[in-house]
Amino acid sequence: MVVSAHESLVGCSVHGVAAPGGSALPAAALSPAIELQQVWLGWHDRIAVRDACGVFPQGTLTALVGPNGAGKSTLIKALTGRLSPARGRIRIEPGLAHSLACLPQSAELDLSFPISTFDLVALGAWHRLGAWRGMGAADREAVEAALLAVGLAGFGHQPVDTLSGGQLQRALFARLMLRDAQVILLDEPFAAVDRATTEDLLALLHQWHAQGRTIIAVLHDLDMVRGHFPQALLLGGQVVDWGPTERVLSAANLHLARHLCAGGAV
Repeated sequence: MVVSAHESLVGCSVHGVAAPGGSALPAAALSPAIELQQVWLGWHDRIAVRDACGVFPQGTLTALVGPNGAGKSTLIKALTGRLSPARGRIRIEPGLAHSLACLPQSAELDLSFPISTFDLVALGAWHRLGAWRGMGAADREAVEAALLAVGLAGFGHQPVDTLSGGQLQRALFARLMLRDAQVILLDEPFAAVDRATTEDLLALLHQWHAQGRTIIAVLHDLDMVRGHFPQALLLGGQVVDWGPTERVLSAANLHLARHLCAGGAV
């Protein structure tokens, strides 16, 4: 359920986030983009995430980490509205509810439909143009500019099913640029992507973060998280820790997350 972000977080312990200087500030002191209130997620009889509480403040760059089966992708699906909580509430700030974009895992993408790289990127403007309005000169220039920004200048005519994994991910990031969302969710955006592409797309994430956008990314590379993401949310079927990355990715927390995903109790 998505409700007003101005209601109180009854029964939740709100985690801290890293301030610009590196110290921790209460998340509630910053303007929230998304709030989780005692959220339980799952399907049928299986619960993937239990009793998750906390805040993604506006303008933060957060890595969503945890072992396989920790509930990371499940939480992303819930944040996009593709999965409703079994219990609890997910609250999106009213001004951001229609400015949220998601890049799913590559395995979820259907590339069998014949479409050019240009048209794939142009789909990012769908929310603005709709089904009947054609693209004008300014729209086409925006697509070409996005392709240039991700290193795909001249690739617009190429069918998407002929792109390499790294090229496809660049094109999908270009599509996000056309979407121009204030909240960006990414599910394993660097999986099976070459180093050069990863570095270029990380630079784009930092640009978006500098523009004040809220970014949440599912990641497995903890060295990358430590080097590029000021905040982290560690899951183990529940929130293990949420806040400044250095604190969250402690050896004790990582051990606990593995223990919980292996079926252990706290």
